[in-house]
Amino acid sequence: VQLGGRLDGARPDLREGVREGPDEADRQQRVRGGRIAPQAQREGRARPDARFRVLQGPQQREGDRLTVLGPRHSSQGGGRALPVLDRIVHDSRVLDAIEDVLGGDILAAGSTLFIKEPQSEGFISWHQDARYAGMEPHDWVTGWVAISNVTEENGCMYMIPGSHHAPLRDHVDTYGEDNLLTRGQEVQDVDEAAAVPLPLKPGQMSLHHPRTVHGSGANRSGERRIGFALQSYITPRVHQVLGEMYVQSARGSEGGHSHIEAPRVAEAMSDDAVALRVDANQKLSDILYAGAERKRDY
Repeated sequence: VQLGGRLDGARPDLREGVREGPDEADRQQRVRGGRIAPQAQREGRARPDARFRVLQGPQQREGDRLTVLGPRHSSQGGGRALPVLDRIVHDSRVLDAIEDVLGGDILAAGSTLFIKEPQSEGFISWHQDARYAGMEPHDWVTGWVAISNVTEENGCMYMIPGSHHAPLRDHVDTYGEDNLLTRGQEVQDVDEAAAVPLPLKPGQMSLHHPRTVHGSGANRSGERRIGFALQSYITPRVHQVLGEMYVQSARGSEGGHSHIEAPRVAEAMSDDAVALRVDANQKLSDILYAGAERKRDY
């Protein structure tokens, strides 16, 4: 399956479909060292684009909560314990977009809530998901659903167009205090002038390739920024080479893969669901920190 150039947030023509905005000097002022500099409110607005699917999110049902916060304002595996998030992972409109990229046999391998509080310093450095996720080959794609309004000011993602066509790049583990990635891993010498922002309205979704270089800046606004990363959708031929992981059959034939099958979530924060989430997060931590000099609490 060839994912390159399709709905991955890394196509050069994405610049024309996402945003009207400031000139190149202004762009370079905002994007530097993997972090977006403070900025004033701008008049440029996101334009409708075929690469985004709008979700009119499921109505909240009894027992659903979106107030799950893990260390550093990220919550791994929320979709394993909360029905409201599980329904987003399996929403037919999401899976229609994923099928356009991967084909009809789809496994859901995890999810994460990324929350940036107002006027907070947390950021995501330039990185490639495939460098540390342990999923080979790269027949997979990550979805990112906006739960809140997501803007350049409050820390939207930035992508480097075309970076997915090149081999994986070396990353430096910085363990930066404000870096929200596990190791603070960072790609060096990124052409930041080429970075393309991905502002999203609530219910919109972006998709990106596992080798796409991307990151996001601090939240300089007065509003909370919440994103739900569908991290990631894979084909059955993808193997976990650094450990074990749970998956759910999302579409197509069941079985035929090498992973641990996880059930759908029926009850919010049930004992079984919480226990599975804890085990899944431990397995994920072992994968993400494989070969690391030290391990943080997330």
